[in-house]
Amino acid sequence: MNSHPLKVLILGGYGTFGGRLAQLLADESRLALIIAGRSRARAQSFCAGLPSTAAMVPAAFDRDGDVERQLRELAPDIVVDATGPFQFYGDDPYRVVRAALACGVHYLDLADGSDFVRGVSRFDAEARTRGVFVLAGVSSFPVLTAAVVRKLAEGMARVEGVVGGIAPSPYANVGMNVIRAIASYAGKPVAVISDGRQATRYALIDSMRYTIAPPGRLPLHRIRFSLVDVPDLEVLPELWPALRSTWMGAGPMPGIWHRVLNGCAWLVRLKLLPSLSFLAPLMHRAINLLSFGEHRGGMFVAAQGVGPNGEKLARSWHLLAEGNDGPLIPSMAAEAIIRNCLADRRPAPGARTAAADLELADYEPLFASKTIHTGLRQDSPVDAQAPLYKRLLGEAWNSLPQPLRAMHDLQTEFSAEGAAEVERGTSLLARLAAWVIGFPAQGRDIPLTVSFQVFDKREHWKRAFAGQAFASTQEEGTGRFERLLCERFGPCNFAMALVCEDGRMRLVLRHWTLLGIPLPLALAPRINAYESAEDGRFHFHVEIAHRLIGLIVRYRGWLVLRR
Repeated sequence: MNSHPLKVLILGGYGTFGGRLAQLLADESRLALIIAGRSRARAQSFCAGLPSTAAMVPAAFDRDGDVERQLRELAPDIVVDATGPFQFYGDDPYRVVRAALACGVHYLDLADGSDFVRGVSRFDAEARTRGVFVLAGVSSFPVLTAAVVRKLAEGMARVEGVVGGIAPSPYANVGMNVIRAIASYAGKPVAVISDGRQATRYALIDSMRYTIAPPGRLPLHRIRFSLVDVPDLEVLPELWPALRSTWMGAGPMPGIWHRVLNGCAWLVRLKLLPSLSFLAPLMHRAINLLSFGEHRGGMFVAAQGVGPNGEKLARSWHLLAEGNDGPLIPSMAAEAIIRNCLADRRPAPGARTAAADLELADYEPLFASKTIHTGLRQDSPVDAQAPLYKRLLGEAWNSLPQPLRAMHDLQTEFSAEGAAEVERGTSLLARLAAWVIGFPAQGRDIPLTVSFQVFDKREHWKRAFAGQAFASTQEEGTGRFERLLCERFGPCNFAMALVCEDGRMRLVLRHWTLLGIPLPLALAPRINAYESAEDGRFHFHVEIAHRLIGLIVRYRGWLVLRR
């Protein structure tokens, strides 16, 4: 590497995605970041407000003006076009690409327009001759998607289906250009592959539901995803020609906003409106003002294929981003490529989509520096035969202490014995609730026996505290309870996430029903339940209370297996 800083010009550098890219690269002293846009004053303000060890240089740049002259004046090593929306780049959408080639400057963009990304390959021969890379679509769709599919495809003889989706946090501060892009194609036809054939579906109308659940982490609630027009729908079949189905969606939150968007898309589909473009300013204001719910976002990619012996294989990759880290992910592909350039791992010359220029391993250190968690799940038919907890925990199963794994490695039946301490609530309603469910009486060092049996993938637990028994059933949730453990006590059914942290497995309530009727979490009992290992033994702690009636029951103790 040369001793002088690598100069990176970010067009739209104080905008949504450009600003996030600058934020991601600000800790790199070997970079000089040229933050450019139409307003030099806004660029100066952005640079002044971003703590940085990289050199920050504000600049005015008009991509509709003489782009080549401006590039020669700024003399960057790499130009990143983060302006957009790329669906509206006019009669000469590749003016920045042409200028970069003329100046011998490497080029990246964060384009999400399928036509724009596909068309960049026309510059491949010139880019190779000039020894520069020109990479289009350097974002989650399609770069991260393709990297994940390569990981999921390991061991598959062929990949036959890919489905994926992104669910941003409701507080993600979606940029105006993103809204303009979505509004431009909502309700319009999108080409997908279905059952091995080209098919037409309609953007923001064709929908599915999915639960993003990295193993051992608190999952997102089940989310509705709607079809979006992204480069993946064209790029993935080129990389995996055996694909028989492709689908990519977005799950904007809160759900009521998503439903309104679906309804508006139908107006276009029925030709009652030419497009939603005229509503883009209102849509932008609404989605950024009407924000409520969990400040968490996620992404998933699921792949189906065939193994070397003809067996059906299915795997999924899940990403969970907490707080403000999720909105950074679309800019991480450009960050990874720029950091690779600093490490002398520059992409090969040529003009193409960037779908094959990064692997999942390039993302992992970037995720690790944020509160971004990922994990793989095995969803093949053979994996559905695993014990209940092993199915739900996926690869997090192996992180559990051995006593916990042994206690939940239930194939048919076994029993365990130990001792417990029980504390009961004293209010009238607390005593009534405990009586209805059958919780044991209060006491210390109570002999405890638990029998476990499996019938039709449902576990039956019978707990006997000094002969006083109460029972529950546990099973894997479906539908809105997908990826959750559902435990039924009498008339109550609790859907809980299995969360592994600090050597414990916590059971976190996500939904509940009473007499089969779904009820809001605000009315639910407060449950503090976890399992751990101490002195080589299985230990448990369960506390159930309610904000109106106080403690209902608290029981804790230890168990050892009695096969």
